[in-house]
Amino acid sequence: MRPFLHGLLVLIFIGCAAAPYKTGKIKGVSFVAARSAIDTTHTIPVVDINANAAAIMPFGFVRDKSRPEIIHNSDRQWFGETRAGAKQYIEELRKHDINIMIKPQLWLWHGEFTGYLKMDSEADWTRLEKSYSDFILEYAALAEEVRAEVFCIGTELEEFIKNRPAYWLALIKDIKLIYTGKLTYAANWDEFWRTPFWTELDYIGIDAYFPVSDMQTPTIEDCLKGWEKHKQGLKGFSEKLNRPILFTEYGYRSVDYTAKEPWRYDRSMTSVNHEAQNNATQALFDAVWNEDWFAGGYLWKWFVEHHNVGGMENNQFTPQNKPVEQIIKAHYKQE
Repeated sequence: MRPFLHGLLVLIFIGCAAAPYKTGKIKGVSFVAARSAIDTTHTIPVVDINANAAAIMPFGFVRDKSRPEIIHNSDRQWFGETRAGAKQYIEELRKHDINIMIKPQLWLWHGEFTGYLKMDSEADWTRLEKSYSDFILEYAALAEEVRAEVFCIGTELEEFIKNRPAYWLALIKDIKLIYTGKLTYAANWDEFWRTPFWTELDYIGIDAYFPVSDMQTPTIEDCLKGWEKHKQGLKGFSEKLNRPILFTEYGYRSVDYTAKEPWRYDRSMTSVNHEAQNNATQALFDAVWNEDWFAGGYLWKWFVEHHNVGGMENNQFTPQNKPVEQIIKAHYKQE
């Protein structure tokens, strides 16, 4: 999630119209990795909100730009961040017929935005590419092993993609030699217009933190007006590329001005505003969910220990144990 970049670059389209997205919508959660294995007590809350899909997110870590190797599947990571942990989570969720997207993610030292990941030399780019391939192909192999419905090849890596497009096209070919399911990439909301390889994938994946209202407590009506300026472009983009749009992340904090800059999660935002979260979430459902070009999405974010997270004093993204959880449950119950 990153600040708004003023202006959109010229789009390069393929001139063919998309067939309506007719299969069932993906009603997902982003299932956050934890320290230990999970069991039914951790998966039943996902079922209880009528979700039919979960994004499993193993992690790789980059210490700094001068050391571009990605540390992953290490015994120093939390269990849920590793290959074994991801597989165990998937096996437990499969018991409830939950579809799976494996979505490997990078964490940069000190929490720097991944979209800014950029090397200073050809040698460092080569090191990063080799390490990223090792990381992503390991999880592509897991996706094939567990027959995950969707595999996400990366998350919010705009500078990496912009500077090394040939690498990414070659990587997608390598992934397809391993994994036979559906592919996507999780582009940031202001990045996806420029991503060059959508026609090689099955879904246009967007982390959907679109600004839709400047109100302290946004109303549903104001958010719907805000969505109008985005919907036309999303529809046109989907039709031109003949690909459905998938919200690889979506959600709002329970905080003042939550729909103004939905990507923000800094500690200066200390208010608690459940009405704002409720209204922004309902408006997203009302605005896009039933559109033919829309494939569904994965709520950001859902923690394993359901009964110990969220709640009425929490102002973060999770909907757990907040009023918005019932809005999501009611919406996800619909066909």
